[in-house]
Amino acid sequence: MSAPDLQAPQLQVPKLQVSGLQAGYGDVQVLWDISLDVRPGEIVSMIGSNGAGKSTFMRCASGLLPVRVGMIAVDGKPMAGAPPASFVRAGVAHVPEGRRLFSAMSVRDNLLMGAYLREDRAEIAADLDRVFEMFPILAERRRQDAGTMSGGEQQMCAIARGLMSKPSLLLIDELSLGLAPRIVEQLSERLVEINKTGVAILLVEQDVIAGLELANRGFIVDRGRVTLSGPARELAGNPAVREAYMGLGA
Repeated sequence: MSAPDLQAPQLQVPKLQVSGLQAGYGDVQVLWDISLDVRPGEIVSMIGSNGAGKSTFMRCASGLLPVRVGMIAVDGKPMAGAPPASFVRAGVAHVPEGRRLFSAMSVRDNLLMGAYLREDRAEIAADLDRVFEMFPILAERRRQDAGTMSGGEQQMCAIARGLMSKPSLLLIDELSLGLAPRIVEQLSERLVEINKTGVAILLVEQDVIAGLELANRGFIVDRGRVTLSGPARELAGNPAVREAYMGLGA
């Protein structure tokens, strides 16, 4: 009997798999045919111009918006039609565009809202300490109303709130929107740290350079369809992508 081929690639069930997704609002269809996947432990960027359908996709991928046609699976389990709480229980945390914090609540209480489905009180307390260690400014401002913080601090709070649900997949919608480059760099460093703990990340970005620098792979979305995909470095060097999204020539 021959020895097993240790070099053979191991097939992994995608953390998130989407196929033929169509969705919209009322009579307006926004997503026409979206297919993509996020594998365990990787960072994937979805990039495209404003109005391309990125935020609509993220709402579908976290159960906030019903799917009209198509398949969504988390760890191989079909999720299309499931409520948002089921996505959270499946390990999906959504950091929405605009942060969407509870502005009149303290930073600490906002973070604890991320753990609202959990009952492991000791672990919740430990995770709270961990996110305070990751984002020291949040520890300093734990009693401050979240709405009084700067945009960058609010984004840190939104990401930390997502981590409090103990996710295996973090969906982040427009990480850099309205933030100074220095803050975006700090947030990007934290995302790399988070990813190294085994959390897969799907990042939506209008800033194509920032999105592709962080990612292993990328998907270009235009008018509700994936028009191009591949390794992030290849997309960053693609003349069509550079001209259309970065304002650079070939």
